[in-house]
Amino acid sequence: MKQFTVPNIYRSSLIGDIKQRRRLQDKLKKDFTPTLLDLGPLQIYLARHFGFCYGVENAIEIAFTTIDENQGKRIFLLSEMIHNPQVNADLEARGVRFLQDTFGQQLIPFDELTADDVVIIPAFGTTLEIERLLSSKGIAITRYNTTCPFVEKVWNRSEQIARKGYSIVVHGKPKHEETRATFSHASSYTPTVVVNDMAETIELAKYITGEKPPEQFHAEFEGRYSEGFDPALHLQQIGVVNQTTQLASDTQAISDYLKKVITDHHQLTAANIGDRFADTRDTLCYATNDNQTAVNGMLETPADLAIVIGGHNSSNSSHLVELCEARLPTYFIDSAERLLSKTEIEDRDWRTKTLTVKHNYLQGQTPLRILMTSGASCPDAVVEAVITRLADFFGVSDKLTTSLKDQ
Repeated sequence: MKQFTVPNIYRSSLIGDIKQRRRLQDKLKKDFTPTLLDLGPLQIYLARHFGFCYGVENAIEIAFTTIDENQGKRIFLLSEMIHNPQVNADLEARGVRFLQDTFGQQLIPFDELTADDVVIIPAFGTTLEIERLLSSKGIAITRYNTTCPFVEKVWNRSEQIARKGYSIVVHGKPKHEETRATFSHASSYTPTVVVNDMAETIELAKYITGEKPPEQFHAEFEGRYSEGFDPALHLQQIGVVNQTTQLASDTQAISDYLKKVITDHHQLTAANIGDRFADTRDTLCYATNDNQTAVNGMLETPADLAIVIGGHNSSNSSHLVELCEARLPTYFIDSAERLLSKTEIEDRDWRTKTLTVKHNYLQGQTPLRILMTSGASCPDAVVEAVITRLADFFGVSDKLTTSLKDQ
């Protein structure tokens, strides 16, 4: 896989050594047990896979290269390039300005842009409408495009099944940049609707079976269907694609549910289900799959608590929290600074995004066993900082390098 030039501020010698050692030991990536950092009274189990993915490193390299190559020019990002506060703050510190917030609300009017400006498209991609708007101003949209290749893979798959006559159901968070972009691209080819979760999928299925009247659809799914969408017509032949950072199990469950509804409603068999339901297979990116599988493997290790590191609006990080909290106390942080002391932590609720101070989170056990992972947009340097801070609390930071050498 291609190696990217990423600023050293995001690298970590400790984490780099751990990842390299695991790669050499497990070249086929079949071992999903965590890596133990045994620091005596503190035992940290690091997930087999975590941190920066291909798409994120690609986006960071393009963004920083763009800054270096365009000194003196105004440089804009359509929105947050990735969902990591440190990376976005670093870009702002280098003079990059955001045109929109993460929900698509305008921060700087597009009218202020000129053909001399540089606009970076974030890793999530963008809508066709925005692409056309930028192009109309003479702005080069391909040269500084950091769209993740795995997001583009979903767009390509959408186009393929659309050309065969299928409508598209997108499993994604409706307000997320990537989902908005995927919806835009898919709906340019075929009728498209977005579902957020299984509860919404069950309601959508009622329009397939006729349990709900078609006229109710437009109110229930307002803002999440393409122009001219007719549920009585466009839900009879469908394919499911997803926001690449969703839970793999959730997307699979949604796909399986809709497939069964269509099978039963039209009295189909395995031989002819393809006439009504497209075989899209899994459109999650490799990093999302690897990180979620690694967390499931990590959760087989007995532990006292889990810490997930990532931006509060990072979808893939939130899903890692969701997996962990189903099994043990879990804390969601974006930096080592959230570890206020050995007794207090600033924890982010992954659902509401509320930040609260939790007490006695380290619980007092000895040895204390902590499971740890991070999202695909979280720098390894942040993970090392969290580990170091925890080690400082226990007075064992001097054991970090030796604990790795002893393995």
